[in-house]
Amino acid sequence: MEHLHPTTALETAHPLEQITSEEILRTRNILADAGLVEQTTRFAYLGLLDPPKDLLYADAGTEVPRKVRVMLYDPAIPRSLDITICLASAEIESQREIEAATEGQVPVLLEEFDTVEEILANDEGWIKALASRGLSTSQVRVAPLSAGVFDYENEEGKRLLRGLGFVQNSPEDHAWAHPIDRLVAFVDLENRCVDRLIDDGPVPVPDINGNYTDPQVHGELRDDLKAIEITQPDGASFTVDGNHLSWLGWDLRVGFDSREGLVLHQIHHTQGGTRRPLIHRASISEMVVPYGDPSPYRSWQNYFDTGEYLVGRDANSLKLGCDCLGEIHYMSPVVADDFGNPRVIDNGICIHEEDAGIGWKHTDEWAGSNEVRRNRRLVVSFFTTVGNYDYGFYWYLYLDGTIEFEAKATGIVFTAALPHKGYEYASEIAPGLAAPFHQHLFGARLDMMIDGHANAVDELEVVRLPKSEGNPHGNAFTQSRLRLGTEQQAVRDANAAAGRVWQVSNPGSLNHVGEPVGYTLYPQNNPTLAMADDSSIAARAAFTRHDLWVTRFAEGELYAAGDFVNRNPGGAGLPAFVEADRDIDGQDIVLWHSFGLTHFPRPEDWPIMPVDTVGFTLKPHGFFNENPMLNIPASTSSHCSMQAPETEGHCGA
Repeated sequence: MEHLHPTTALETAHPLEQITSEEILRTRNILADAGLVEQTTRFAYLGLLDPPKDLLYADAGTEVPRKVRVMLYDPAIPRSLDITICLASAEIESQREIEAATEGQVPVLLEEFDTVEEILANDEGWIKALASRGLSTSQVRVAPLSAGVFDYENEEGKRLLRGLGFVQNSPEDHAWAHPIDRLVAFVDLENRCVDRLIDDGPVPVPDINGNYTDPQVHGELRDDLKAIEITQPDGASFTVDGNHLSWLGWDLRVGFDSREGLVLHQIHHTQGGTRRPLIHRASISEMVVPYGDPSPYRSWQNYFDTGEYLVGRDANSLKLGCDCLGEIHYMSPVVADDFGNPRVIDNGICIHEEDAGIGWKHTDEWAGSNEVRRNRRLVVSFFTTVGNYDYGFYWYLYLDGTIEFEAKATGIVFTAALPHKGYEYASEIAPGLAAPFHQHLFGARLDMMIDGHANAVDELEVVRLPKSEGNPHGNAFTQSRLRLGTEQQAVRDANAAAGRVWQVSNPGSLNHVGEPVGYTLYPQNNPTLAMADDSSIAARAAFTRHDLWVTRFAEGELYAAGDFVNRNPGGAGLPAFVEADRDIDGQDIVLWHSFGLTHFPRPEDWPIMPVDTVGFTLKPHGFFNENPMLNIPASTSSHCSMQAPETEGHCGA
């Protein structure tokens, strides 16, 4: 391995550029020189720290040092460390040991996936349980599942994973079709042993073909699907310089973190020559998948795919024409592996633009005009695979000023043997094969900066008015506005019946009608966490119990469920952040929005699930003085339809 001397200067064009391979190597060498990297040391997390805002937005020429946060884990001691390093000075600025029993554990390591199978392959109880089902360890794959925190004996402070088995009939077989039910192993990773084995006896293993690329499953491929070609003869309308992305009035910096995945920094919009800030930092800070089956084999299933498994680390390398279409610009982010070495994710981020339908249109007989303009959106995305599920994270910027986030869920549903017909906690998706009810819940973190750092949040609702002297026909309705003054007042739930939305504004920046400029968050009004209020998951994923939280910005408050999610007993993250009940009216604020899918699986979700989507929308509300799409030129087209001869069309009068 190349060893960079600690005094080697590493230059980057901007403090918000993505981390480089050289910086990861430099970080490892600084730690090694400090005696903190042994043969058994593992790098559970390594990522850039956000620069302090006061430095980032200071006068030009202000030095903004690049700093790295590292979570080290050494099972031989055992010990976990949380470390901050300044790359320029090669100094360790802070170092502390993580208290496993009270704070939790560092994220799951990739090598621990194999460790679980290795431990079970040599465990007499597991071998005996498989033998009672006519199976050997060579036929079985084990899903390494995060343990959570429950009232099982002798688990406090331990580094655990729980294992469920699946039969794999060949190396190419999708084992999710063959769950081994009524059997689960609780695996102690540090002592390399099985803490507990629940074996309630054999039941038939579903004999289902889950190999969705097998012609016996999908039948003959369609031959009536005509090609769709997306072409941009003049090239794309966006430009990329380093990680700085510019597109038709928008500009931002595209970051990437092994924990959060995509991070969008410094989103600005320029109109009329004025460049205006909207969001300082946008990310999906946490994601959790809790399951609703109370059986002892699955009642503990809840996975924090961000805080426990690191969705960014597991990002896919994308394929042109498959994952993305059109004029594509790829970025290849770098993450650290378990040993602190850089690993490049080739084409891990996709940037492209898409037609977004009609932007505006009107036919006016009085004026004799007939005008239509098409909207367009810029797409910044990545896809990640965490076990059986695949997730796409898509950020959209539109010509009309709208910002959208969309999560795409696909892959293979988690399976079990169906206990009996009509089982009330799972769906039968194939004969004898069940998929437990579950949720996919996300937590967005939006560090707002509407025309500056001093922002406020109002809750807006439809108000129905009764008949009165001033409303004789009962047709009147209006809108209420509630200013959210403190953090605890700003823990809010969606209300579709009232059309509840939340508007972020800048009281010190007024538009041409004298109102504060702003953006409004529109939730999708899906269910929040479905589990009991006094459940373990409700304590650990408290951010999912409410649709909105607003906090006063504080350095280091990045994750909705806290820094150390793995085996954390609960209370970390947003519940801890809002305890001080800080003032948020006209302050530097962070908007936290929880949203997600509640999944009652269907037969159509097997053997591979069609994409399901969920997300949220931010729309300008008085931020612009008029429709920002007025200057979009009319489209022209030389394409023909099946009903008409080829003609050249124009979308203006």
